[in-house]
Amino acid sequence: MNALTEAIASSDRSRNGLLKVAAGGVLTGILTPLLPPLIDRINGTPGDFRIALVAVPFAILVLILVRRCSPNPWWAALAAAIVTMVAFVCAVNAAIWIDGQAGDANKVVRNILAGFAGGFAGAAIMALGISLLASGPRDPVAWLPMVLTGTLAGALLALDNALELDLTSLLYPVWQAGVAVGLATALRRTKLT
Repeated sequence: MNALTEAIASSDRSRNGLLKVAAGGVLTGILTPLLPPLIDRINGTPGDFRIALVAVPFAILVLILVRRCSPNPWWAALAAAIVTMVAFVCAVNAAIWIDGQAGDANKVVRNILAGFAGGFAGAAIMALGISLLASGPRDPVAWLPMVLTGTLAGALLALDNALELDLTSLLYPVWQAGVAVGLATALRRTKLT
């Protein structure tokens, strides 16, 4: 009976931990669209650097997750945060490129395709970069939930554009919460093995 109680309590703690991670992702996702007007005031910085700065709130969450959910050293958590910022830049550029390639398609279709591409690029680059850290999970299956969630949530770009959202977003809170939970799950898998 004692082992059963311990197993139930363990899963409750794990579930609560993932809810906290998701809440952190929602919070960073709310902050993300508020940053571009502030970052645009910085003169003389290149466009990709500005895009990377928009990712700082989520990069901080990733830094905390990698530090707390894995046996990685502090420098690996910092590297994961930088990978996150690079992934954000690549995601934005992938979405822009796909939008340009689907020029004759309906605007909604272009936005959905661009969202899928950006969501996939961001999540996949994060998974690849973080998996190469000192004690990152090397098993591709561990990263599939994160990449799949990131790809599917990317389609919310179409909804953001249809609603003409500027300083708010449905995409960022959902994408960042889903990817953060996927990251925490993948990192915990490594910790357990």
